[in-house]
Amino acid sequence: MGWIGETVDSIKSIKIRQLLTQAVTLGMIVTSALIIWKAMMCVTGTESPVVVVLSGSMEPGFQRGDILLLRMTKDPIRTGEIVVFKIDGRDIPIVHRVIEVHERKTTGKVDVLTKGDNNDVDDIDLYADGQMWLHRHHIMGRAVGFLPYVGWVTIIMTEKPIIKYILIGAMGLLVITSKD
Repeated sequence: MGWIGETVDSIKSIKIRQLLTQAVTLGMIVTSALIIWKAMMCVTGTESPVVVVLSGSMEPGFQRGDILLLRMTKDPIRTGEIVVFKIDGRDIPIVHRVIEVHERKTTGKVDVLTKGDNNDVDDIDLYADGQMWLHRHHIMGRAVGFLPYVGWVTIIMTEKPIIKYILIGAMGLLVITSKD
């Protein structure tokens, strides 16, 4: 009969109580993942504790598909640090190196200029219209570590959504047909 036939027979034989148990198990897995994410947010001090490098602008230091681990502290931002920042009006954060820091003596506020290691020019053209510097509220976090190539899973699922739906369907099918 084959694997598909066995899977269909397995789904047909599921009782309501077993289905509810598996649905609750799936809900607990999803809830656990959300709790872990929120805990990481609290520990790292950033809204996004991990980000995927989406372009080659930081090569050779970081490759497309690397996952960066972020942390945000009250410490001053320094030249040479790798930061992740969000520009007003854009959804996708950018990973680049700080090349200039200007501290305003009167207010103590800091202006930051960034540049990708693999880019020829600074990021002023990436900033919002009329914006010359990044400010503290633009910066989501500092890179404190990385996992090479692990982010390719995210990139592939974003660029080819059908793969994401196939994986979600397969995982759901596994949960429904698993025997306790």
